[in-house]
Amino acid sequence: MKKIFIAFLGAMAFAVSVQAQKKSGAIQYQTSIDPVAMAEASGFPISEEMKARMPRSIKANYELLYNATNASFMPVVETEDSNGGGGQPNMGRMMMRFGGFGGGNKEYYYTFADQKVVEVFDLMDTTYVMPSKLSLNVVNPMMGRPNNASNQSTSAVQFLNVPPTIEVIKSDETKKIVNLNCNKVTIKTTRKATVLGMEKDITDETVLWYTNDLGFNFSPDPNLWTEGAVLAIEKKGGGMLATSIEYRGVSAKDVTAPKKAIAITPEQYQAKQAAMMARFRNNGNRQGGAMRVN
Repeated sequence: MKKIFIAFLGAMAFAVSVQAQKKSGAIQYQTSIDPVAMAEASGFPISEEMKARMPRSIKANYELLYNATNASFMPVVETEDSNGGGGQPNMGRMMMRFGGFGGGNKEYYYTFADQKVVEVFDLMDTTYVMPSKLSLNVVNPMMGRPNNASNQSTSAVQFLNVPPTIEVIKSDETKKIVNLNCNKVTIKTTRKATVLGMEKDITDETVLWYTNDLGFNFSPDPNLWTEGAVLAIEKKGGGMLATSIEYRGVSAKDVTAPKKAIAITPEQYQAKQAAMMARFRNNGNRQGGAMRVN
């Protein structure tokens, strides 16, 4: 009986040790998108000539580092595309941002206790930090873009500048991802749009696979989260999937946002982006005018 009791204590100690090891580690993610399908699903006009030049797929790898209290999520390699593996890195980063996957070259830092997220990125040679929280915040893909006559004439689909209707559909369906038990939830989004001049409802679905086995909340896209740690995102034209997990020690500095950066609000960020796009358009117009004169 004494030997059995000692063996039981040993098994319990081993189980506790394994659970303690799982409190920190690294999870590798891979995104894969079809640029044409992603653009068309968002109402972005694509000509046949442009489709022929665009890669059939764009892939990028990301890494989540986490410990008991914090996490960081960032790209680990250059974006690759099916036209030659990194031959069009700017296109890859643009499409990753366009599709809402990983945020291009942005870094994200998570605090588990209050579900806060800090987004770190460079804009015009300045490093900014933008705080937010894990949430479900789906916006229209074309909101914030200029809605002028030229845009109206080049796209058959124009999303109206009104908030979409969002429905969260839980499922009993489960599966294992990196050997963790995952549950399925579907985000059904209905947007108002004009299609060839007629107002219609356009419905889209995004599937999240999340696990509660890790004991913390996380999503590679902070605006696509309902509960648990999201290990896969499936949407029209692409997706993101956790491909491996390694339980190991992670230092606090690897999951802490840099302190030497300027704080910025989402409204200020949007204003800076709009100003930057306006400058690009003006420069393009001036260059185009000079070329026509010559």
